[in-house]
Amino acid sequence: MVRLILVEHFPVLVVAVSLISAFTIVVAGWVNKKSCWVISTATILLQLIMAFFILNHVLTKDTIHYRLGGWTPPWGIEYVIDALNAYVLIVVLFLSLICVIYSKRSIEHELPHKIVPFYAVYQLLITGLCGITVTGDIFNMYVFVEITSLAAYALIASASGRALKASFVYLVLGSIGACFFLLGIGFLYAVTGSLNMTDLSLLLPPLYGNRVVQAAFVFFAVGLSIKIALFPLHVWQPDAYTYAPSAVTAIIAATMSKVSAYALIRVIYSVFTLDFINNYRYVDIAICWIAAIGIIAGSVLAIVQHNLKRMLAYSSVSQIGYIVLGIGLSPITAWGLLGAIVHISNHAIMKGCLFLAAGSFIYKYDLWDIRDFEGLGKKMPYASAAFTIAAISMIGVPPSTGFATKLFLILASLQSAEVFSGSAYVFVGVLLLSSLLNLVYFWRVIERMYFVKKEELNGGEREGDAPLSMLVPMLLLAALCIVIGILWLTRLPLPFIGDALFELGVEVLP
Repeated sequence: MVRLILVEHFPVLVVAVSLISAFTIVVAGWVNKKSCWVISTATILLQLIMAFFILNHVLTKDTIHYRLGGWTPPWGIEYVIDALNAYVLIVVLFLSLICVIYSKRSIEHELPHKIVPFYAVYQLLITGLCGITVTGDIFNMYVFVEITSLAAYALIASASGRALKASFVYLVLGSIGACFFLLGIGFLYAVTGSLNMTDLSLLLPPLYGNRVVQAAFVFFAVGLSIKIALFPLHVWQPDAYTYAPSAVTAIIAATMSKVSAYALIRVIYSVFTLDFINNYRYVDIAICWIAAIGIIAGSVLAIVQHNLKRMLAYSSVSQIGYIVLGIGLSPITAWGLLGAIVHISNHAIMKGCLFLAAGSFIYKYDLWDIRDFEGLGKKMPYASAAFTIAAISMIGVPPSTGFATKLFLILASLQSAEVFSGSAYVFVGVLLLSSLLNLVYFWRVIERMYFVKKEELNGGEREGDAPLSMLVPMLLLAALCIVIGILWLTRLPLPFIGDALFELGVEVLP
């Protein structure tokens, strides 16, 4: 009984502990800046443990409803944890832990004079991500979106130089996205008088024909599309990913865009519900076409890049299209939403591994340009192997995580053929073509690393492969690219994902 009561307090503790840690890091950093990494790592590990307890409680007992201050919703803020956000919370905290372990040597090399502020702001970023994930209040979600965004702007700008401009562009566009999100909240509050997501889902159905409600949906969709960098609203992302410190790029690419994608799914399914989409013809097909264009455009833009981090940034634009395509297909078949939800974790693992490997190449040999990668496979065998495995997974070679995502989305596209007619087969073609385009731009890197010989690279004092604290996170994520893919294909996690689909009002998978 004591354990049950304690677990029910974890949703607020997982946010509060992180916020307190950020201030603790600032104070401890005055005494010993080396303690900052220890505090941040220990905090995220504690949060991850709490997240596993939360998931276990949700799966074995029931959804957790935590009322802040004892105020009854919809007047008070409520944290609500179901199968979906318990899953997303674990993905976010696991990748955050991986990135903070990796960051020790990376930040000492790239930001030697900013270690204390880096870890303090990093912890604020984690606070915001956790808050977005656990909240059941739409305005509270906006508050955490802003906390996350402000932390991200600061972390990107910490690299100085060209990162300052990248951060400023992100700040401008991110603020526009946040304003759209806030306008959507204001419109819903004006017609319902409520901010609680569950309450809104009950009040909105009679108002689906209201122009204010329709405008709110558009504002939410556009605002969150900017946050997830959906093509063509992605223009802030390439520079931000390219010029930010390597550990920052990895955490933002692996977690921030995925939490924003989760927020989009939560708003559509838990606030407006599927009935809203079904009330308006062509909304779902329009979402699918926008996603399909983004998948191809992101891949084509990635092909013409020579800077590795920039190539991976455009690859992320393409990969976000997979999630949005799944959302667009979900009113027709549960396989669509399954593909979107699965890709939240799959892309986080794959892209996290790729950006960590890219950071290790910069750490050891200051390599940014793909054309300079000749012989790198021999000089950095483990980092290169991790990159190659993640790249193969991105291409979609079975039994990788990337293959599982594409399989689910292809099944969803085929099952939507009766409704979407010929468009469904176009989406199948887009998914197959994207694999070919992925092969093109990733093979350029792999070929340079393994099959083109060059004189010995000079790493100076850092000769050899990356440090162990950087290698272990990379190799772990590389292994998960295969292990998680096998789990998805054997359908072992699907009963738990089925719970998430059911809670969102989507039919249970056969």
